[in-house]
Formats: sequence, structure tokens, C-alpha cells
Amino acid sequence: MGEYFDTVLLPRIKKVTFSPEWKGGKPVRQATAEEAERVPRVVQYMRVESYEDALNNIAFDDKSGQKGLAFDDYLLQYMLDWETKDSDTFLNVEKLTSPFDYKLQIVKDGQMVEKPVDLPETFSFLLGLHVTTRKVFRDGDRRYLVYRGTVDSRQVAVIWRETKGWKKEDFEKDKKFVAEQKLTEGADEVFVNGDSVIPNARSLDPVFKARMFAPVAPNGGK
Repeated sequence: MGEYFDTVLLPRIKKVTFSPEWKGGKPVRQATAEEAERVPRVVQYMRVESYEDALNNIAFDDKSGQKGLAFDDYLLQYMLDWETKDSDTFLNVEKLTSPFDYKLQIVKDGQMVEKPVDLPETFSFLLGLHVTTRKVFRDGDRRYLVYRGTVDSRQVAVIWRETKGWKKEDFEKDKKFVAEQKLTEGADEVFVNGDSVIPNARSLDPVFKARMFAPVAPNGGK
């Protein structure tokens, strides 16, 4: 993605959503209620991880593993499959217990900076979820992010929450809160990050990883 996205395209989109008419760099009039309804003033865009970003986030289990890059393709493939399997760039599923804090190292303006990754949104795309609602619920200091939508006409609920350090009583409390708030009501399929004792729910972790690295068929086929 060229730098013009930040300097030209995004500012232009913001201007158009504010007003359809401009002159001399200033809005002639603000968008009417009807126009604003047609063009909501919420702009969503994604920065897709590049090949270079992926390489920057590869971490070897063995600190001497980097030397493997000097050997043949077979050894390199072996090391990328095994010694780097827990690198964040390969979706470290152990870190899905803290889904709102997932970060990658990105090079920006010649410097390495740490940027957050929107795992819930990424999973929804990979799942092919046609999102109807995206809501935040709170149980004290616990934050729940719940997606509802459809996949092939099936009603799907995806529940994200921070589960790092949870014990048995925490999972029971989690189950109770989900039931009280009816977060899975009417869903044909329920996904949750990490472990849970929520009835009929399945962990999204293996599904996420499998979809992330599923082979792409030629010519855009499935």
C-alpha cells in the first residue's frame, strides 16, 4: 500500500463523508441527514500484514536458530515449521487468552514499532461471518466482545474475552454471565476464544489457525 493512502486517499474519504461539496479546501455545506444516512461517517480500513512484516516477527525457539537461514531450503523449511511455530506472525494461539493485547512488530518510517492486531475482526473475515451486530458487554472489570452474524445461513455467535490466569471458578462465572446476558441465544454455532464451560461452545483457536494458513486455490477457487 502506497504512502498516498494516508496522505491523499484517507483524508479525501473523510472529507467526502463530512460534506459532498468543497471549494478552496473548505466545505460549502455539511451533509444533510439523508446524505449522512446514505454514507455513514464511520470508515473502516485494514492494514494487511506484508511479507516483510511476517519476517520481522519470526522468533526462533533456539537462539542459534537464526544460523539455519544460511543452510539449504529443506533445513530452512524445517526450522520455520517447528522452531518458529510459536512466533506471533504464525498466530501464537497461547496468546489468544489475551485477544485484545495481541501485537506485531511493524516497520514504519524506517523504525520498528509495535502495533495492535484486531484478532476478532480478522477471525470474522476468515470465518466468512456476515456480521449483523458487534457489541461490548461488561461483567465488572471483565470485557466481552460479541459478534453475531451468519455463515451460510447459520446463525453464529463469536465471544471474545480475556481468560489469562482464569481458574475453575472464573470459567463458571463466565458461563453464568453468558447465560444471563443470553449471548448465545438463537445461535446455531458458538465460538469462544480459549477454554470455556459454556454449553455447546467450541474453541475458535484451532479454527483460527487453520483458516489463517489454509492453502489458497488457484484462480480464486475454494
